[in-house]
Amino acid sequence: MLRRLLPSLLIAGLFLTGCAVNPVTGKKEVMLVSEGQELAMGKESDPAVIAQFGLYPDDKLQKYINTMGDKMGKVSHRPEIDYQFRIVDSPIINAFAVPGGYVYFTRGIMAHFNDEAQFAGVLGHEIGHITARHSAKQQTTSILSQVGLMGAMIASPRLAQYGEQAMQGLQLLTLKFSRDDENQADELGVEYSTKIGYSAAEMADFFRTLEREQQQAGGEAIPDFLSSHPNSADRYTHVNRLAAEWKAKPSTPAKLAINRDQYLRLIDGITYGEDPRQGFVENNAFYHPELKFEFPVPQGWKTQNSPQQFQMADPAGKAMMLLTLAPGSSLQEAAQAVAKQLSLQVADSRQLTVHGFPALAFVGTQVQQDQQTGQQQTGMQVLSYIIQDGKSLYVMLGGSAPQDFAAYAPVFTRTMEGFQRLTSADKLNRQPEHVRIRTISTPQTLAQALTANGVPAKRHEEMAILNGMQLSDKLGRGLLFKVVGK
Repeated sequence: MLRRLLPSLLIAGLFLTGCAVNPVTGKKEVMLVSEGQELAMGKESDPAVIAQFGLYPDDKLQKYINTMGDKMGKVSHRPEIDYQFRIVDSPIINAFAVPGGYVYFTRGIMAHFNDEAQFAGVLGHEIGHITARHSAKQQTTSILSQVGLMGAMIASPRLAQYGEQAMQGLQLLTLKFSRDDENQADELGVEYSTKIGYSAAEMADFFRTLEREQQQAGGEAIPDFLSSHPNSADRYTHVNRLAAEWKAKPSTPAKLAINRDQYLRLIDGITYGEDPRQGFVENNAFYHPELKFEFPVPQGWKTQNSPQQFQMADPAGKAMMLLTLAPGSSLQEAAQAVAKQLSLQVADSRQLTVHGFPALAFVGTQVQQDQQTGQQQTGMQVLSYIIQDGKSLYVMLGGSAPQDFAAYAPVFTRTMEGFQRLTSADKLNRQPEHVRIRTISTPQTLAQALTANGVPAKRHEEMAILNGMQLSDKLGRGLLFKVVGK
């Protein structure tokens, strides 16, 4: 009897202690994350987000998103929140929010908006995630699912045999909740942007830009704003219908703003695509013009660069490498700090010189104590190089499972001992591209305008997507449009 009652008692207890009224729907729902915890989560997450991406250094754009965000926050369902808005230095087309009122837009998505109304719609969507407490609800769903499954597995030993498959099913259920949340966030984006005077139909048009961008990328690099979300065509229709409904309300201003020219002039000069000043990969090598170093990248390995670190991953998924700044003021201090942070038992250590740079190399194995059993567990085996360049200390790490380490150690070593001073003028002087706003002088198609501005034919479709247009679109005299250049 106790076995059969246990899952029900667990869930009942959670319902008794975790009910809250949703600010958007006004309905009671199970919520295991308090509002205070939610606000604390945002404050704790913000420094990590900034460290990962870096802030985009444009005071004008930062002031713009703050002004628009503050205005929209006041008409939201949670106007009491101290919303914080950031433009982060990433080329990815993305916008996201974390609990507690923190909203982030990448410079990549800012470059792809073509009017203020599109920006306002997406801003409302992200604020909607916060006002409807979607992050808190998703975390609650995850907790309830795991507790319910654990209770059921206690009650039924047979179910315990299929725990992994059951967990996979619960993940699908969570995806469904995510899609429902996205639909609700779209509805709130329409509501909030309309309430501050913008045409929400433009938000629907931006979904077409996202869809075309994904198709051009061959289905890869799907932004969070699009991935695991409702079908783009359905979403376009849904948002257009909602926009028309809000436009027809008596309280809605007769004329809703789009403000295309104002927005395009605002983003004139914004960095476009990868910024090589922060490091770039070319011909199987990583170059950092600002820090003036380079090193080889193993053939075929996937890479990811951020202001915080540069990562490399074996396509087979059996090994990884990264470079980041090392803690400490000397090679020895840095080595000790890295070993402690990674819980490494160091087996071999030696000092050497790497292309003129003082260095310290060591091999270690991760050894951690299991909190439940108290027994030691062995993790990755790691090769570490601490390399000193003046006052800067870099750590290069290469890790794999112990049984694979011997096969990957030569790859790690070649990469780390390939670290050297960057001297090539071509690489040192590499500059990012920027969005440039041009004006049509005589009526012509977008394709003709791009050609006239020196855009090569192979980039025409890319520029068409950036402008939210088709190459055959007729552009009248005085119309503003985007091109990209140094």
